Order: sequence, then structure tokens, then C-alpha cells
Amino acid sequence: MTTPAGPKQSEFLSLLNERSQEIFRKLVERYLDTGEPVGSRQLSRMLDLSLSPASVRNVMADLEELGLIRAPHVSAGRAPTQQGLRFFVDAMLELGTINDTERQRIAEQIGQSAHSGTPEDLLTEASQMLSGLSRGAGVVIAAKTDMRLKHVEFVRLDSATAMAILVGEDGTVENRIVPLPPGLETGAMTKASNYLAHHIVGRTLGEAMVELQRAEAHQQTELDEISNRLVEAGIATLSRPGGNQPPTVIVRGQANLIDDALASEDIERLRELLDELESKRGLIELLGEADTAEGVRIFIGSENKLFSLSGSSVILSPYKDANQKVVGVLGVIGPTRLNYARIVPVVDYTAHVVGRMVQRKL
Repeated sequence: MTTPAGPKQSEFLSLLNERSQEIFRKLVERYLDTGEPVGSRQLSRMLDLSLSPASVRNVMADLEELGLIRAPHVSAGRAPTQQGLRFFVDAMLELGTINDTERQRIAEQIGQSAHSGTPEDLLTEASQMLSGLSRGAGVVIAAKTDMRLKHVEFVRLDSATAMAILVGEDGTVENRIVPLPPGLETGAMTKASNYLAHHIVGRTLGEAMVELQRAEAHQQTELDEISNRLVEAGIATLSRPGGNQPPTVIVRGQANLIDDALASEDIERLRELLDELESKRGLIELLGEADTAEGVRIFIGSENKLFSLSGSSVILSPYKDANQKVVGVLGVIGPTRLNYARIVPVVDYTAHVVGRMVQRKL
């Protein structure tokens, strides 16, 4: 598990004795469980240590002075600050485990979508499942995949241009405009289509480009001059980025965020968060951040600019293709009082499952 750069947690550990650490741990665990500020009397009953409420209040005052807890509104209780939550997650969080039944359920649900649907169906199922398991919003951000080709064909548009039609094995269709060399006859276009089909069908675009470049030195013996020029124009067109399709962004479970906001009466936070999710622009940036991450990342509140206004947390993990390249990121969005101990391993395992399934689909 990796986390964004923040205060050195060892500094806090050095300032807190065993009693202070235990009081802080219990306070945060109770807050994450209930979402309510925790009072000194309540804490004194929860502690294994025999401490009076007055002694607990003295420790809480020290924790507040360090910036680890605060008093929300006029409540007599205390809740962890963003800095306090970061310290807890980095230094004290004890991750839970996923039992065999849960692992099987996650693998089967995602596997069914992978077997019977498109790659996007698979990712939608993963997002929906994460939402259900976390009671937050599930999010999946997927880079545009390098589709594996099933069919390629040139279709003349006019005397100067043709359309290269690329059909993927998953049913995806891409059209590229190709300039036609002067003097091209219909037969030459058929020869060029057949030549490209022979070399690139069954391969991804990336693999096809390598194969075409390898075969380029020998293609003069297989094609006449005009057909060869069309193939070269087709190669140049395929070499350009396929376009303007942005990454796929799938968010499910926004209703869970509404329920949480109504419970906490924090409607303004909800409005900010829903606006951010609706725009999706900031979510796409998380895909780029995943390239430098190993394992699960946790952003709390303003640690990520996307959620700085709404005060939400996001738990993310990248998933990779067969070449160990990051092709997407998935996770959970919710209030800062997420059940980190449970959700982190769920997100991590789901990313591994999605990675395996995506590799089979590509």
C-alpha cells in the first residue's frame, strides 16, 4: 500500500506514548465505525487501560494540540482531522483479510461479465460490485485499449481518399481516412486490403505495426508499386494515435453518497462531490497518477485536488495488462470515515482479478 507524501508519521509516534497512541487509536476506530465524534467518557469505557474520563480528556487535549483531532461544531466529542486520519492509516491501520468466500464471489461476478460481455461490461460490473461492498461509489477508469483486430478493409470515398475500416475482435470499429496515391485502380485497393489483413488480423494495433514494419522490406515482391504506396499510406495512418477517444470512466453507487450526506447533514459536500464526479475530468487524471503507484493508494480529503472541496476519500489500485503496463485504475470514493481496514484489501484483490480478466479479453 502506498500513500501520498505527507507529514513524517515517525514524528507523531515519537511524541505519543503508548497510552496516547491507544486512546487515539480507539477514538479513530470508533469514529470510522459510527461517523460521530467521540467523548472522553465513552473512550474511558472502551479502553483496556484503567483511566478516568478526566485523564482521557487530558490526553485528548494533547492530541488536539498536535492537530490529530478536533472538536466539530459545538460537540463535546472529538473527531480525527485529515492529518490525524493520515497518521492512523499510515502508522496504525491493521488491514483485514478477504476470506475464500468473498474472493470466490468477486472472481465469479467479474468473471461472468468477462465471459459474456464486452470489456466495458466487465468494468461496469467491477464498479457496481465495489460500490456494494463498500457502501460508497465504485469507480473504474480505463485507458483506451489497443484492440485486437478481426477485419481490415479499404473503402474508396472519392478519387483522393479512402476509409480504412478496422474491426476489433470485441466488436469495436475504428475508421481512419487514408490518402489515395494517384492512378490507383480498384484491384490495387483489394490487393492492399488483403495484404494488410494477412499481416495484422489477429494482432493488436501495436503488434500489427511491428509486423508491418518488419515485412516492409519484403512487400515490394508481393505488391505492385501502386498497391504498395497505398499500404504505406495505410501504415502511416495506423501509426497515428487512434484518436480522440478519452479514457472510459465508470462510476456506480452515487446513491450511497447521497445517503451518507443526508445522515451527516453535509449536503454542500455532496453537491461538490457529485459535480466533480459528473465532470469526470479530474477522475481521468487519477489514471496518470496510477502509473507511478505500486499497489493501493489512499487519498484523504485535500490530498487529491479532485476531492479537496468535498472532503472525500478515495482508495485506488491500478490494474495491468499482460506486459505489466498500467491500463486502468479502480477503487472506491466515499466519506473520509471509510472502513479503510476492510475496503483496502477488497480494492486490491478486485484490481488483481480485473487485471487477469482484461488480459484475457485483449
